[in-house]
Amino acid sequence: MVPTPGPPAAADPVDAVVVGAGLSGLYQLHRLRRLGLSALVLEAGDDIGGTWYWNRYPGARCDIESLSYSYSFSPELDQEWEWSERYASQPEILRYIHHVADRFGLRGDVALRTRVTRAGYDRDRHLWQLSTDTGRTVTARFVILATGCMSVPKDPGIPGAGSFTGAIHHTARWPREHVSFAGKRVAVIGTGCSGVQAVPVIADEAASLTVFQRTPAYVLPAHNRPLEPAETARFKARYPEFRRAQRLSRGGTVFEPPTRSALEADETERTAAYEAAWGAGFLNGLLRTYTDILTDEKANETVAEFVRAKIRSIVTDPATAELLSPRTYPFATKRPCLGTGYYATYNRPHVTLVDLRTTPIESITPRGIRTSAGEHSLDMIVFATGFDALTGSQLAIDIVGKDGVTLRDRWAQGPRRHLGLVSAGFPNLFSVLGPLSPSVLTNIAVSLEQQVEWITDCIAHLRRNGVTEIDATPDAEAGWGEHVAEVAARTLYPAVDSWYTGANVPGKPRVFLAYAGGLDRYREECDAVARNGYTGFTLSSLS
Repeated sequence: MVPTPGPPAAADPVDAVVVGAGLSGLYQLHRLRRLGLSALVLEAGDDIGGTWYWNRYPGARCDIESLSYSYSFSPELDQEWEWSERYASQPEILRYIHHVADRFGLRGDVALRTRVTRAGYDRDRHLWQLSTDTGRTVTARFVILATGCMSVPKDPGIPGAGSFTGAIHHTARWPREHVSFAGKRVAVIGTGCSGVQAVPVIADEAASLTVFQRTPAYVLPAHNRPLEPAETARFKARYPEFRRAQRLSRGGTVFEPPTRSALEADETERTAAYEAAWGAGFLNGLLRTYTDILTDEKANETVAEFVRAKIRSIVTDPATAELLSPRTYPFATKRPCLGTGYYATYNRPHVTLVDLRTTPIESITPRGIRTSAGEHSLDMIVFATGFDALTGSQLAIDIVGKDGVTLRDRWAQGPRRHLGLVSAGFPNLFSVLGPLSPSVLTNIAVSLEQQVEWITDCIAHLRRNGVTEIDATPDAEAGWGEHVAEVAARTLYPAVDSWYTGANVPGKPRVFLAYAGGLDRYREECDAVARNGYTGFTLSSLS
């Protein structure tokens, strides 16, 4: 059984606190234990699982293949766990996480239903003190934020939501109990990856489905299917080799990198390459065809038009097909989606698409949703409106570093963090999969292991050498931020309004939030810093 918080305690002392019990937090706990540290995981949810606990909406599944989106630290775990589908669903991934927690005995150091509200640094003792919504306080030398890239739902900000007499759900906070759509008039607001996955499943059951779209997504076919025992066995036989290749790869997935520009190939050759990628069913399949898809607008347009042609071939109504066709941003500069039957869903007579660019929502009413063109009568509304990505979960905590400076103030113009790991003035406070690291541009199962292992090795180095504090230098922090921006500027990413740049949240600074240089290059940068005695960091000890 997982312990629940007891009565308020006088600053329970541990060596390290991990905030969040998802994939990152649980692996960090495992590594800290192996180091011999006392560690505690504080988790706001009712159970472990992180993203895969909260995101239980209809159709939720991973868009990285199951055999790749999994821990690599245990060869025994690789061999014993059996994935049932090419792309695992949310319940199966959650079962996997529970299996890992049980297999490695992690539950006993996880406190559930415990949200960290404040973390303050004591510079005289080189300790953090954390306060929680249960009244419990904890002190620790080291704090690791494993709070998730996509864990703070974005408030839709639509007036009148409280007046609606039907049910309202958000894909990121879906109820644990079954939600029935049978016989109901349902609306889905948002067509990002969550909406793309939910729409076909809801359409199967609802009496009517109205999808409210502001910006169409590029949706690629997943070609999901059950995994055959024989193919799984073959894959497991080469797992050690595959895991090594993952760790050395650019994005945590293994493929033969392209060598030519899309503009060097003629149209017939390009179309054949794109058809092969479309048929293969990989999230980044089309990006793998040519070298310049994300750096050259003309090259990118060849892919974008290929996808639009696919949409026109699937969606029977030309006007609807055009509304579903992205034309305002290059392919993959907003996260592309893997879907199953998404475009074909709009051929069903009870499914309607509403274009919010031409008929914006004015308010939610007691009976439904009113746009500039009129009112839609509804029984249920589903918000698939996304997240305050990368920074939201960390800024939700009142984090106070040296000299009383808050992280919110420090990041007022955008996140600042050396290697995406430590912010200057906030010693001993690490982040996994946070801003300015590769995180969301990679297979995060591989990225999180790299960062957890670097953090653990760093803490081990500090303890061996009697060091009690590590802090990023302002110069190194600024230099890393400039490097992240320079690398992003070589791509088409920064010019686009997306959650990659914080543009989906009103008032959020416009900064490209992830490191686009690749996980392989990032790993080299981090390893070099450690190998050279943690350059860019100040190490000190209590006198």
